[in-house]
Amino acid sequence: MSDTLSLTVNGEPRRAVPGSIADLVRSLELNPAKVAVERNGEIVPRSTLANVALADGDVLEIVHFVGGGQSDVTNTDTWPKDTWTVAGRTFTSRLIVGTGKYKDFEQNAAAVAASGAEIVTVAVRRVNVSDPKAPMLTDFIDPKKITYLPNTAGCFTAEDAIRTLRLAREAGGWDLVKLEVLGEARTLYPNMIETIRATEVLAKEGFAPMVYCTDDPIAAKQLEDAGAVAVMPLGAPIGSGLGIQNRVTIRLIVEGAKVPVLVDAGVGTASDAAVAMELGCDGVLMNTAIAEAKDPLRMARAMKLAVEAGRDAYLSGRMGTRKYADPSSPLAGLI
Repeated sequence: MSDTLSLTVNGEPRRAVPGSIADLVRSLELNPAKVAVERNGEIVPRSTLANVALADGDVLEIVHFVGGGQSDVTNTDTWPKDTWTVAGRTFTSRLIVGTGKYKDFEQNAAAVAASGAEIVTVAVRRVNVSDPKAPMLTDFIDPKKITYLPNTAGCFTAEDAIRTLRLAREAGGWDLVKLEVLGEARTLYPNMIETIRATEVLAKEGFAPMVYCTDDPIAAKQLEDAGAVAVMPLGAPIGSGLGIQNRVTIRLIVEGAKVPVLVDAGVGTASDAAVAMELGCDGVLMNTAIAEAKDPLRMARAMKLAVEAGRDAYLSGRMGTRKYADPSSPLAGLI
């Protein structure tokens, strides 16, 4: 064994013959073009993987992405095209969907198609080096056609979130990212102190962070000042399906923001998505509401239609409320 190196790869000890990091990746039956590599705490640019030699004692992390439209309205060609823009990128669909909790990648891809979403959130996880031929999300949802939004799901410190997104940028080249730094595991509420700190660092490093936050207008403004390109207040706890619990604060965030506002977390059904849009939000992000529906594909389509309906209702201008009844039919000429 004297002619082999002792390495730690994704937390497990491994012996490898001397060579480059690219050689090691290929020996694991992985494609160097589809992974990101961190060596001894430092990201190795993908373009240099073939030039960086392995050394005895190296600690390596090899990661990839895993699963964490047009309007159907007719005769509206004369209406202005309704798009929204974040960090210089313009989208038609205002629905962003996640890529976790589906029974398989095939169902996930079908749900994305049914939803009309142009952006999907993806988690960054270690490559399974024991099964390198396992299906990957990119085999089913083409990142050249659908925008991948790498997120920091599961991160509880600013440092972990920043490290994760640095690896994500190396793996896919994307600087538009979703930041979330959680406070504790029971509620999955964001730790706003750590979130703001991470936002500042990421913005300085050239990232465009869309940031998960509490439904607090002050915190949302602080994030915007820290460099967030979008703020994403929760409607209710992640995965709860409780719907938007505080319409007042969401509306205040929308009124005070100069960046897009998207409700993130808590949506349970189509009416919740419509409410978010009627409050003036630029979009809605959801995962569990679609993935855990009895018919995910039909629910994905329902969410697409709900977001479009809520947006149309917001743009139309709601009728005023009255204290008493006001008849629709004229009383003059009544028989």
